[in-house]
Parts: sequence; C-alpha cells; structure tokens
Amino acid sequence: MTRFADPAVDYRKQPECYRIGRGERGVLTVEPYKSELLPLWRFKTPEIATVSAKAIYAQFEAYRAADDFVGMDMARKFLQMGYTRSRRYARHRSGRKYDDAGDELPEAHDPEKQRSANIFQAAWEKARNDTRYLELKQVHQKRKPRQSKG
Repeated sequence: MTRFADPAVDYRKQPECYRIGRGERGVLTVEPYKSELLPLWRFKTPEIATVSAKAIYAQFEAYRAADDFVGMDMARKFLQMGYTRSRRYARHRSGRKYDDAGDELPEAHDPEKQRSANIFQAAWEKARNDTRYLELKQVHQKRKPRQSKG
C-alpha cells in the first residue's frame, strides 16, 4: 500500500508534491500543516467546537492571504473532520460505529455533539465554497504532479 502523504516532506516548501485526495485523506500526515492545525482541533462541547472552528477558519484565512492552497485545503480538511467526528459521536456515544465482531452498534443520539457537528459543518462549507480556495484548487489540479523523494 502506498502512503498518501509523505510525513518527511515539507509541503509548504514543496506544494507541488501535495495531492488533494478525497475527504480528509492526509489530514494527519501533511506537514507542517498538521502540526499547526491539530492543536486547534477540538469538538467535545459546542462551546469548544465554536472556538476550534473559528481558530481553524482563521488559519484558513491566513493561508488564503498567503496564497497557500495546501494550507487552505488542510484547514478545510480539519473543519470537515470536526464535522465527521462530531457526527460520529452524536450518533454513537463511544465514537465506535462497529463492535469487535464487525456488527454495527445501535445509534444513541447526542444533541450536544450534533450541535458541535453543525458548528464545524458551517465553517467547512464556508471554506470549501470560498472563491479564492476554488481558484487556487483549479491551479493546483492543473500542475503536473511531482513525486516526493523518500
């Protein structure tokens, strides 16, 4: 299995090595963005989620001001991950969807975690529909991908 992102690559210095991928792919391996964004990412309560989503979106805006598409995409992925993880905990108290036998666990709705999910969803949608983000995404997709060394 090939690794999606090489943790030895500095994607700020080598953005041409970055592959966008689907969903949250690479969110915990693309450096230095992972180290910048992970400490901001929390969703335990709606209050914590609000602070977290605002901080991550502020980082998204800073990356946008620097025309740093990789940073913008990673911030978008962290917002998406805030939504998906909050949704999982809103539906499954333990955060696990399946038991050890692989059978789906019953849902137990948690309205507080759902509010956290809604907070992240609003910020995620704002980021993924940002005009400059979409412009830079098109430019990035037209680049010829370069293999990272490693």
